[in-house]
Order: sequence, then C-alpha cells, then structure tokens
Amino acid sequence: MQQYTVEQAANLLGLHVKTVRNYVRDGRLKAVKIGKQYRIARQDLEAFTGQPVSPQAPARHVEASSIVRIDGIDRTEMDRLSTMLLGSLASRPTGVRVELVYDEEYANLKIIILGDLEISAQVFRLIDALVKE
Repeated sequence: MQQYTVEQAANLLGLHVKTVRNYVRDGRLKAVKIGKQYRIARQDLEAFTGQPVSPQAPARHVEASSIVRIDGIDRTEMDRLSTMLLGSLASRPTGVRVELVYDEEYANLKIIILGDLEISAQVFRLIDALVKE
C-alpha cells in the first residue's frame, strides 16, 4: 500500500500544503498520524479526488556552471568585451547568469556562466566572437 506525506499529496493535487493539512484535520481527507506526521494512503487520496492518482515524475533540470578565463587583456579591452557581452545578454531570454571578474594586476578576466545549457552555449559562441575581434 503506497502512502504519501502531506507535502507529496499537496504536490499531486496541486494544492498548498496547509490546505491538505486542513482537509486532514477537518476529517475531509482520511489520514493516519505516525509520530508527528500524517500519512495518506493512495486509496484514500483517490477516494477524496474521485479519480486515480498517478505520481508525476519530477521534472529534470540541467544546468551548466562554467568559467571562461581570458589572459593578457587590458582594462580597455575588458571594458569593451564586458559591455558588448552584457549588452547582448540583456536582450536575450533569461535562463543564464553571467558575472565578470577582472584582475588588473595579472591582466586576466574570468567570465562565470551559470544556467541553461543552450543559452550557455550561445554565450560561449558570443565570447569566442568578441575575443577574436
């Protein structure tokens, strides 16, 4: 017999956890208290909704975390590159975060890219084109 926590039942029903907890406390949704938590049997959840309950597979989320290092870049070139890069990203859809760290003493720039794989790949291509200019 499959049992769900209040949180799992709320996810399956698309409801807030407090709403499901209130249904249990009011006796509208049958549950068993184990320790300090409620467990709701699959049959009781199906009886409550009037339809079969099928657990949804969790959505898969894939992200890239990358650092691009550019050596031998002076302050003027870094300003140009960062302005063009960040300006170009401002007009694109979200899904990626880019941060720049410049070390003037060693003349290197680190570009930190976090986010969606496809957008990160576009950022790599854009950096490659800007560096080659």
